[in-house]
Parts: sequence; C-alpha cells; structure tokens
Amino acid sequence: MDPKALPDSPIPAFIPDLCHRQSVLRILLATQLFALLMTLVHTGPRGLDWEYLALTSLFMHWVTLSAAGLLCASQGFFRQWHPRHQAAAAYALLLFITALFALLAEIIRLQPWQNDYPDRWNLLSLNFILYCVAISAILGAIGLRYLYLQHQRYCENQAGLEARLQALQARIKPHFLFNSMNSIAELISTQPDVAEEAVLDLAELFRASLSEEAALTTLDQEIRLCQSYVRMEGLRLGPRLQVEWSLPPDTLTCQIPPLCLQPLVENAIYHGIQPNPAGGKLEVLAYRREKTLYLEVRNPLPPTDPDGGRVHQGNRMALNNIRHRFDQRYGGEAAVKTSRQEKTFTAILRIPQTPDREAD
Repeated sequence: MDPKALPDSPIPAFIPDLCHRQSVLRILLATQLFALLMTLVHTGPRGLDWEYLALTSLFMHWVTLSAAGLLCASQGFFRQWHPRHQAAAAYALLLFITALFALLAEIIRLQPWQNDYPDRWNLLSLNFILYCVAISAILGAIGLRYLYLQHQRYCENQAGLEARLQALQARIKPHFLFNSMNSIAELISTQPDVAEEAVLDLAELFRASLSEEAALTTLDQEIRLCQSYVRMEGLRLGPRLQVEWSLPPDTLTCQIPPLCLQPLVENAIYHGIQPNPAGGKLEVLAYRREKTLYLEVRNPLPPTDPDGGRVHQGNRMALNNIRHRFDQRYGGEAAVKTSRQEKTFTAILRIPQTPDREAD
C-alpha cells in the first residue's frame, strides 16, 4: 500500500491512503488470494470447490472493502492520533465489520426458512461468527505488522533523505562562490550597478540553499531562483551562455517541491555548456497536460575526445536526489526522466497538479 502523506505532512500516517486506486487494486488482489488459499485448505486434494470459493470471496471482499472505505473516510481524523492508536482503531474496526457481516451472512442464510422455522433465530451459528472474527484477527494482525514495518522503513528513509538534503543545501560549491566573488570584484569599478545586482542574486542563492525546505513552492518562485543563478553564471561565461525560457502563464502558479529545477539548470550549465569552447543554449520549458506539469531542461552535450568519449562527464547526484524527493512526496505519480539525442541532453520532470497543490 502506498504510505503517502497528505500534501503538507512531512511524516506519513500509519494507515496509508486507502482511497488511492492502486491501494484498492492491491486490497482486491490480496483478498482474492486469501480467499483462494482458504478454499484450497477447505477442499484439500479433492479439487477446487467453486461455490465455496465464490461465497468466501464475496464475504471477504465485503469485509475488506467496507473496512477500507471507512478507514478512507476517517483518514483525516485518524492522522491526528499516535500510530499506535491508529493501529488499534483500525484493528477494532476490522473485527467489528467482520462480526457484523458474519451476522448478516447468517441472517441471509436463515431468511428462506422463516415460514418453516418461526424460531429460526435459535439456529444462528455463533461458531461461524467467531470463526470469521478469528480469521480476520489473524490476517489483520499480519497486515498491521506489514504496515508497521513499512511505516518504520519510510520514516528511516525520510530521516536519511532529510539529512542528505540539509547537507546538500548547506554545501556551497567553492568554485562557484570564488568565481562569483571574482566577477563581482571586477565589476565594482567598471559597472557598479551590475555588481550590485550580482550581489543580490548571490544573496538570493545563498538564502535558498541554506533555508529549511518548504513543503511546496510555485514554479514562478523557482524560476526566479534559476534566473538569479543564470545571471551569476552569465557574468563568468558571457556570450557563451544563451538561455531560452518557454513558460506559459498557466504554468507559473503550479506548485512544485523547492530546489528541484535549479539543480537541473546548474547541471546543464556546468556539464553541458561550460565544457564547450563555443558555449551553447540552455532551454527551459514548462507545459501542462491535464493535471500534470512538465518541466524540461535542455543543454548541448559536452564535446568528445579523440577516442569518442565525453571530455566532461556529469554525475547523477542531483537527478537521484530529485527522484528520492519525488518518491517520498508523490509516490509513483511524479517522475524524473532523461534522454540523449544527437547533440542534446534533456531532463524532464513530471509533477502532478491537484487542486490542493495549486496556488490560489
């Protein structure tokens, strides 16, 4: 099951989002497999009892889907509790629903006998109800144990990811800092206005790198940060750095994780344009398709050496970092992809946009 947190929650709830279609499909598949296992145990080597399988599947799907629906409806309420209390409440709810549906099944079984047996309620099988509750208790305990292990693993991964992010944000590349300061020093006497703007851009980059990560930011704010970085690099690279922005107005209010586009722009300049003696063009594109935002960063590939290899090989730390952040926040709904054409390297971010993730 997908242990995603609510958009503004840094830690996931113990009970995952059971409203998600992937979670529902997994519940249906697991329930059907358990029903098949119980049927095989019941019938033994005699062969599969299809009628028993149908009734068992129907009963188990009633229980699991009803429990999942109630847990989904009370998701916001449960997430205010401690994980231990969430587990206890979910377990009690599962046993209650199982007992309720077992009682309902017995009532349906006895209904045709209402004319022949006026006191048919004496035939109500308490053993059947206890049998169903016992099986539900065992399977529910296994499921909760799985959720507990998954929750613990997620929290450990999240703690490690946050530590890596903080280290990454606190790390200022010495070569970039020294080059920027040298460029500013050269401009002070000749172009003081440009030097002042460069200091402001550098301060903005430091602020974004050292500040604690916000939940989400707008694409417009991320683009401003990217433009500050590009202006700083432009002081060093001059006309070798050409930039083309393609940003339709309807994309600027979209919400994205902070510092997910700027590292791609930085990589494109450092690994693609800087090694080229003639420089190159950096292209940043944004577009929407239904409820998904796409961001593309294109740069020329670095030149090749006489043996056919790349003179300047980039590392994939920034891409892997963004992938980890997307996995933690969006599950499988967001993605980072790269491609190489003849002379162009392209990095693409796919970020889902739902009403609660868009800016007002």
